[in-house]
Amino acid sequence: MKPYGGVVLTRMFDERFALARLVLLAVSGVGYLVLLRDPAHPRNGFDWATDLAEFALVPLCARLPFAGALAQAAVLAVALLWGEDRAVIPIVGSGWAALELALRAPGRRLAVATAALFAAHLADEWRRLPGDLLPVLYNIVILVGVPVLFGVNIRAARQLARQAEGRAADERRRRVSETRAARADERTAVARELHDVVAHHVASIVLRVGVARHVLAGADPRTVAVLDDVHATGTAALADLRRLVTVLRHPDPAGPAPGDGPAVVWIEPASLPAALAAAVDRARQAGVAVEADVDPAVAGLDAVRGLAVLRLTQEALTNVARHAGPHPHARLRVRLRDQAVEWSVTDDGGRCGSAAGENGRAVPAGEGARAGGAAVGTGHGLVGMRERVELLGGDLRAGPQAAGGWALATTLPAVRSDA
Repeated sequence: MKPYGGVVLTRMFDERFALARLVLLAVSGVGYLVLLRDPAHPRNGFDWATDLAEFALVPLCARLPFAGALAQAAVLAVALLWGEDRAVIPIVGSGWAALELALRAPGRRLAVATAALFAAHLADEWRRLPGDLLPVLYNIVILVGVPVLFGVNIRAARQLARQAEGRAADERRRRVSETRAARADERTAVARELHDVVAHHVASIVLRVGVARHVLAGADPRTVAVLDDVHATGTAALADLRRLVTVLRHPDPAGPAPGDGPAVVWIEPASLPAALAAAVDRARQAGVAVEADVDPAVAGLDAVRGLAVLRLTQEALTNVARHAGPHPHARLRVRLRDQAVEWSVTDDGGRCGSAAGENGRAVPAGEGARAGGAAVGTGHGLVGMRERVELLGGDLRAGPQAAGGWALATTLPAVRSDA
């Protein structure tokens, strides 16, 4: 953080405020002439003309500092050689013009303007040479050298500050680049493991279930239905895994930057109602009586929120089937209100008492040991749901209902126009 004084000094001598500085200087000069000038010192027409010329040159010094500094040096020479007063206004104005030039255009032009000012002062003092050489040189150095050195110093400090900011920006870009490269490597490693281990085993399961369906073609229809469902579920899971591997290895360059959020498997928005219906059917096949109230307008959701709604629904209904008792009844509600998605899944807890189970779900009495006896909210399922919701700016609410059972609810905000 810059010191307060450094900030004020930087703004005071910013190039954008050059005209304001010079106008303030001119106003100060007018104040000097009106309030501080000694009436005992005579003034002739050259004195008034040079003072007015100094004031008139203010816009030129602000717009063209080199030309303004040379013009100020010429006015100073006239005031010193032919004026009767002490030429306070031309001396201060020419020195400030040199400072402005040093701030904005150093190098050869600054050297020329400085030499011109030095010559103007020397032309007035040459009668004192060589006897008063040192006092004369000291006076000229103070009147000309100090403003020039002050301007050069401020300009150098500005350049150093810009260079430091540039190095800091380069360092930030380098760190971001390294972070993204490291995360890309991590995604590639995760994709490799998913492909080589998880996808391989899921494919093996699907293959074996397919063989079992063929071998048990004449078995009890209920057995065949279960095998068909397992085969369909495994096939869908395998397709999701393959799409996830693709996204991990080749993230969408137009999508979020690495680190902005996890890689996702996209879903076509128009297919969201059908996907939700399939999730509800799967839960019903698992023994859950599901009452679904899905707004058809969800077909117009963006892919990210659509996928979140689908995954939340799948996870919530799976938890109901596993933990809500032997005869659970669930209600799924998905509504669009002002482009925000209102989602909830509630259940009645089944017919049995409950204990806290994994994912913070209520489980049938006596089954706490099978569920691991986890405390409310400690399971990975609820944690994953909460993380998914928070990434989209929502807040997942989970807890038991007063009348029994469990409730999960959230509101996914509308997508911002600047997102």
